[in-house]
Amino acid sequence: MLVLEGLQIGYGRKVLATLPPVTAVAAGEFVCLLGRNGQGKSTLLRTLGGFLAPVAGQVRLHGRPVTALRGVERARRIAVVLTERPQVGALGVMELVEMGRQPHTGWAGVLSEEDRRIAVAALDQVGGAHLAARMVDSLSDGERQRVMIARALAQQPDMMLLDEITAFLDLPSRVTIIDTLRRIAAEQGVAIVLSSHDLELSLQTADRLWLLPGGGRFVDGAPEDVALSGAVGSAFDQENLAFSLDSGRFESAMAAGRCVHVEGDDVATLWLSRALRRCGYGLEGNPDRAAHRIVLAAPGRWRIDDAMEASTIAEALDVLSMRRETC
Repeated sequence: MLVLEGLQIGYGRKVLATLPPVTAVAAGEFVCLLGRNGQGKSTLLRTLGGFLAPVAGQVRLHGRPVTALRGVERARRIAVVLTERPQVGALGVMELVEMGRQPHTGWAGVLSEEDRRIAVAALDQVGGAHLAARMVDSLSDGERQRVMIARALAQQPDMMLLDEITAFLDLPSRVTIIDTLRRIAAEQGVAIVLSSHDLELSLQTADRLWLLPGGGRFVDGAPEDVALSGAVGSAFDQENLAFSLDSGRFESAMAAGRCVHVEGDDVATLWLSRALRRCGYGLEGNPDRAAHRIVLAAPGRWRIDDAMEASTIAEALDVLSMRRETC
């Protein structure tokens, strides 16, 4: 559906990133775009939508350059959802969703019964049917983003571009929105590209990752391949924080000198492992290379270094604090 040919993105003569000779996105693919601020995420989205000319190369949608699409045709094929809260005054939810039908209603803007049916279906697809009678200004941030996605769906686009739309949402809302987008891509055959700062959630949900690690580079691949390549670490690691391939999340760099071997696969021990990571300990699979060893002695109770026991996670952390050594 979407083909990027020899694409370079940037402003004027400034090149932010150079893509491979050919990068393609199939119908129904859910792509997450990652990178630090200023590396070109928004610039790439604007280029994909035809709102910004590439420095070199071109973007084709169904074989046609997106820059050649004009007015109504572009609005029918490409939908955009941004982070910013729209200032809509006293507009109802259903009225906002129905605005997505404007590219299809002609110059008069009169909605047919079919247009209204499509708008209702779009709101239902994002789990927002219960919001239909509400005013937009009364919605929470998460509810508002659902409605904005429904408005985009009402356009019946081939491609959706979403720029940091989960930036101000709490974790449950972020998970719900991402899951909804993934389902829409698969069920509706819409190619979706979402820029995000939520690396861990993107690794769990995306069909593909596009990573802009800086220095004009562009990395494209399955989330697991991108992580294993070391590109995630090179893009995001800091002096006090590093991406761990073992856990798939960022961990304190202090962990390298504070190693613990943990034995046990019950739920409480899994949460103990999380607490250890949070406190800067590294989890070592080989007990011979670890400074400390924690073994499940009984459900909800651990023996530490064959010397002391703890019945809560807080107690286990206190014991380690007293016994801590350097690996």
